Amino acid sequence: MLDNLKKYKIILASNSPRRRELLSGLGVDYEVKIVPGIDETYPESLNGEEIPVYIAQEKANAYRASLQPDELVITADTIVYVDGMVLGKPVDEADACRMLRMLSGRTHQVITGVCLTTVDFQKSFASVTEVTFDTLSDEEIGYYVEKYRPMDKAGSYGVQEWIGFVGVTGLKGSYYNVMGLPVQRLYKELKEL
Repeated sequence: MLDNLKKYKIILASNSPRRRELLSGLGVDYEVKIVPGIDETYPESLNGEEIPVYIAQEKANAYRASLQPDELVITADTIVYVDGMVLGKPVDEADACRMLRMLSGRTHQVITGVCLTTVDFQKSFASVTEVTFDTLSDEEIGYYVEKYRPMDKAGSYGVQEWIGFVGVTGLKGSYYNVMGLPVQRLYKELKEL
């Protein structure tokens, strides 16, 4: 379907098993390459969509020097954004519980920045999904954190896990974006290359 990509060797620059699963769902042949130690900090002046796009671009720039002319690298970063604050990956269980209490009974944004990079060009975009949570009890939050260990997830949750089944009352936007990769928008962008 994406015949225009045949000239590229596609590289997914991500450790995320969810991003691998989602990119595979597009039927795209790719390989995973990881450059360790990429700085994921961002200027404090950035807000909302600017943050994950900036980080995705920084990740892409770490690959630029070693890119071959036939390679296309895909980088991404996902944040949970509530009240103008970024909820990243929790540092421990207490932090995970704190974040989930912040999200309980409220609507927040999940924003993924994606960057497509070759030696000749770079294109970035962001996808935003609004997620509404039901009110969660401390018992439900504790159960989820202990059983599912969401330490590698922005905002301390995976929508495809138990907490998404029992807690998410509404989504406006891409479900797959909440998982970490807005595959419909990515497909559209790849088609237009």
